[in-house]
Amino acid sequence: MSTHRSPVLRLDGAGKVFPGKTAPALEDVSTTIAPGEFVAVIGRSGAGKTTLLRCVSRATGVTRGAIRFGDTDLATLRGPGLRAYRSLVGMIYQQFNVVRRLTVMDNVLVGRLGHLSGWARWAALAHCFDRGQRAIALRCLVHVGMLDRAWQRADTLSGGEQQRVAIAKTLAQEPAMILADEPVASLDLSNGRLVMRTLRHVASLTGITVIATLHHVEYARRYADRVLGFKAGRLVFDGPPASLTDAAIFEIFGEIVTEPSASGDADARDEELALR
Repeated sequence: MSTHRSPVLRLDGAGKVFPGKTAPALEDVSTTIAPGEFVAVIGRSGAGKTTLLRCVSRATGVTRGAIRFGDTDLATLRGPGLRAYRSLVGMIYQQFNVVRRLTVMDNVLVGRLGHLSGWARWAALAHCFDRGQRAIALRCLVHVGMLDRAWQRADTLSGGEQQRVAIAKTLAQEPAMILADEPVASLDLSNGRLVMRTLRHVASLTGITVIATLHHVEYARRYADRVLGFKAGRLVFDGPPASLTDAAIFEIFGEIVTEPSASGDADARDEELALR
């Protein structure tokens, strides 16, 4: 299978019905996601957003149709092929996936474990990483604007900072694609903006495809290249944020969603975040 860093993800009539259920969690979903796109997936709870990510990550499989990574049908992957694919998929969760008692640097270096074997892996488990691995981790921290926090313990950071460390750790994995499941749901508006800006920066600078499920429509409008809207398992909107009109939002949510704007004035740190 292809191991290039910039995948094209194709869904062809993808559907998912869980055992014991009659209503599909996903139904006849067809779309193509381009390399380096930042795609926001929106919809009500239970609309199929998380199921979509689980099928793309191959945590579960579709029951009809196909999902293809490059030329590879994910349903055909087994054993080493499946493990190789999963190593190319970085996951970011609502709860910050960091070890709070470790330093920021050590948390990011955990993302390198999949690239190590033999004595190097045993040494890494004892937090002994060579200069090359540390250089990679430092570059990842630069990408998320957290280089100045490298030697702090993770439990001294704010929630938004911890989530950005989790993104840096995912980058250290060197994925082809990042799947983020409600990455800002636990954050206030200011920290949510920082994390969304970081994810957008990652997609545009590195060419890594980012797919993020979101509850906040304004985040999707402000930061995404493209928006997928789901309702009852069906893809009912697929287009640029500029096309996400009130009518489109009503089609997705069954009502006009009002929420605090994510495009208002940010604090100084948001405006001058060093994402290089």
